[in-house]
Parts: sequence; structure tokens; C-alpha cells
Amino acid sequence: MFRLSVAALAFALAPLTAADPWVTIEGGDGPGKGKHVVLVSGDEEYRSEEALPQLAKILAKHHGFTCTVLFAVDPKDGCVAPNVTNNIPGTDKLKSADLLVIFTRFRNLPDDQMKPFAEYLDAGKPVVGLRTATHAFNMGGNFKRFSNGSKEKDWEGGFGKKILGEQWVAHHGKHGTEGTRGVPAKGQEGHPILKGIKDGDIFGTTDVYTAKPAGDSVAIVMGQVTETLKPDSKAVEGKKNDPMMPVAWTKTYETEAGKKGKVFTTTMGASQDLQWEGTRRMIVNGCLWALGMEDKIGDGAKVDLVGEFKPTPFAFRKAETWKPGLKPEDYAK
Repeated sequence: MFRLSVAALAFALAPLTAADPWVTIEGGDGPGKGKHVVLVSGDEEYRSEEALPQLAKILAKHHGFTCTVLFAVDPKDGCVAPNVTNNIPGTDKLKSADLLVIFTRFRNLPDDQMKPFAEYLDAGKPVVGLRTATHAFNMGGNFKRFSNGSKEKDWEGGFGKKILGEQWVAHHGKHGTEGTRGVPAKGQEGHPILKGIKDGDIFGTTDVYTAKPAGDSVAIVMGQVTETLKPDSKAVEGKKNDPMMPVAWTKTYETEAGKKGKVFTTTMGASQDLQWEGTRRMIVNGCLWALGMEDKIGDGAKVDLVGEFKPTPFAFRKAETWKPGLKPEDYAK
């Protein structure tokens, strides 16, 4: 049995068996007590397998949510393997979820792992999408409508476009060289998602994506492209910042049955981006907003890091250079 030695943190991992390819972090006291958040990782570049466990710890310790983190897992050895695009065990946990936080990239999952996503969305439940979630899936078969760039009727653009508001388009900033500084969208300075966030607080080393969110999307944060990856960097001059692209927005989606779900999407959220308090606060505030808990944000959600957090620089990596041998529980320590 695995136990996380976090008595000083006032929360604990639920007991795990060797067969559990996910991590559940029980919530303590807080406004989220009794609610379940399922966070789905699985991308090859931006270290979602590091970002989402830290976000789960923040939501559990500081806000009381019980959080389950799912991972891309190699079925041969049970290790976390982001390059394995066809296996994320535990998606049935969505049956009890109050909120889905998704950070995947071009996943091609089997039907039994996709069905819980479809059922969750059919219920009109809230969704928070991070970074590559705009291009979360890439598949044929019964769930090809979820694929990035889908041509399916009523699902044009796939999960990204229909649910989150945008699919994969392009890098707007120069990838790996130019960073992102979040700037409140005009007229949105008082939005609940921006509570407790001052100018310059939102930053990330990931670049700005090209994005023109569809439907009833409302831009909350615009992405100022910076010359370097340092938070005090100057803004790039010229067309990249005139106009700026949205990097965070709200939206609703509607099911065939007429049910509507709230959505918060940000094209930020890599594990390195979570080093900045303002970026963490934007995401946590976004989770509370999506759940209809704006009144619990107050002057800004508490987002102190929980435990040791040393994010890995984003990059595509070969399997053998990937922190080999780590199991899901290792990411919750």
C-alpha cells in the first residue's frame, strides 16, 4: 500500500493498490468538500503529468475537493508514458465527477475509455481545458467526432472547437523562445476569474497559440508575446501583439438534449507555467467559476504550491529519456 507522508499538509492520498494506474487525493475542509474533480493528463510535450498532480494538490489541500488524476500509462509495465497515446485508464471515474480538467494532446483512446467522456458531456457538466486540450483527441471510429479538425456534423473542429471553443491552429509566438504575459481583456478586469490577479501576475514560458474562440466564447485574458522567457521581458513589437490573441476565455456548450455546460479554457498551463502564482490563480479561479462557485473565490483563490515542485522544461522526448520507471503514485509525492 502506498501512503504519501503529508501529515503536515493536512490531506492525504487515498490508499492505493498496485493495480491503481491513477492517483486520488482526498480533500480536506473547504468549499469543495464533497465534490469530485477528475484531472486527465496525457501529452508528449508540456508535462501535463507534472502539472495536473500539483493542481490537484492545490484544489484538495486549499479548497477541499477530492481529486483524481489520470495518466497516459504503458500497459506493459504500468509506468506513466506520455508517448503512449492510446491508453488512459480510469476514465470511468468521470461518472462521479463534478468537474473535468483536461490536458491531453492528440489521444487515440479505445471506445471504453472514450465513452465516459461522451456521457460526462451529455450531462452538461463543466469542463476546464488547459493548453493542448484544444487538440485533445485524434481518432477514427465511434468517437471520431472528438478528433481535432473533425468534419462531423454539429462537431466541426472536434472536441476542441465544439466544447472548448478552439482547435489546434498554430503557434502565434515563437515556440521555445517567446513567452506569454497575461493581460486582462478589455472590460473583463472585474471578472471573478481575475480576482486577486494584478498586472503582470500571469506568465508562462509557453508561447501564445493562435486562437479565435468560437460560439459564445468571451475572452478573459489576452496573451502578450514577450521577447524572452523571463517574466520581466519586454513585449514583442509589431503585429504579434497588435492585436493580441486570447489565452483564456469562458464559454458554454450545449448537448443534443439541450443541457448547457460551463467551460473555462486557457492555452497556458504547462508544468513550468505553474511556477507563477498568478497563472495558478487564474486556473484555480477558473475551476471555481466553472463549478458555479464564484462566490467562493473571494479576493482570489489560495494557490500556494503543495510539496516539492520542480517542473521539467517542456520538450518532446524519447521514451528512454523520460523519467523512466515512474508510476502514477510517484507524481503525487
